[in-house]
Amino acid sequence: QVQLVESGGGLVQAGGSLRLSCAASGRSFNARTMAWFRRAPGKEREFVAAFSRDGGRTTYADSVKGRFTIARDNAKNTVNLQMNSLKPEDTAVYYCAAETPFRAITTIGSEYDYWGQGTQVTVSS
Repeated sequence: QVQLVESGGGLVQAGGSLRLSCAASGRSFNARTMAWFRRAPGKEREFVAAFSRDGGRTTYADSVKGRFTIARDNAKNTVNLQMNSLKPEDTAVYYCAAETPFRAITTIGSEYDYWGQGTQVTVSS
């Protein structure tokens, strides 16, 4: 069992920055790819960024490349998402997710076993 708790969301003006954090409890954090997804109002959930379990690889959605950075700390069981140059279209509920252990990094939501409750990010124009 893994529990994920996100924090750091809020309201920011376009061009601003926010840093989301996800604290994981439970077993096998180090064996799991960790990722962030988001769901905007009226839209389906979409992949944002992922960090492989061994720390060797990251992947990003094209829409956030160059603006967002994902980082993980296996000693602290945390994964963060630094979001810079925010745009109104980044407004969404952001979710932290943990993949099935020992799987390759993936952008597919159904491959993730555990999800946080979500944190709201609102970017005003």
